[in-house]
Amino acid sequence: MTDHQPGRVPYAASGLFPAGPPRRPTWREPHPVTGAAVASGGALAAAWLVLFGLLGHDVASYAWWTAIAGVLAWLAAFALVRYGDRGAGTGVAIVTAGGWSIAFAVVVVRWAVSADWPMW
Repeated sequence: MTDHQPGRVPYAASGLFPAGPPRRPTWREPHPVTGAAVASGGALAAAWLVLFGLLGHDVASYAWWTAIAGVLAWLAAFALVRYGDRGAGTGVAIVTAGGWSIAFAVVVVRWAVSADWPMW
């Protein structure tokens, strides 16, 4: 009896137990997303939004400064995701979206309490 029977591939063709090197090269990501990168990007974005938010002296100016800071942060996140560290870009984008949500909630609460649109 031989090891190789006609019509069968030796050594498990499923790949579970490979018999040799892979047929195609394996691509490895040069900058994998890590939790530390996401956290550092998020922390920097939070500090960025807080610094811009502190420039506002009322609800309208706080909301406008947060919107401007968020647009700039998202541009930086896009550049990071495209050309730099994707983890940091992801953290920036997530925290920026959260900051925009907080600013929107503040505007809506002020609008509901005063019955006057606070943005202009």
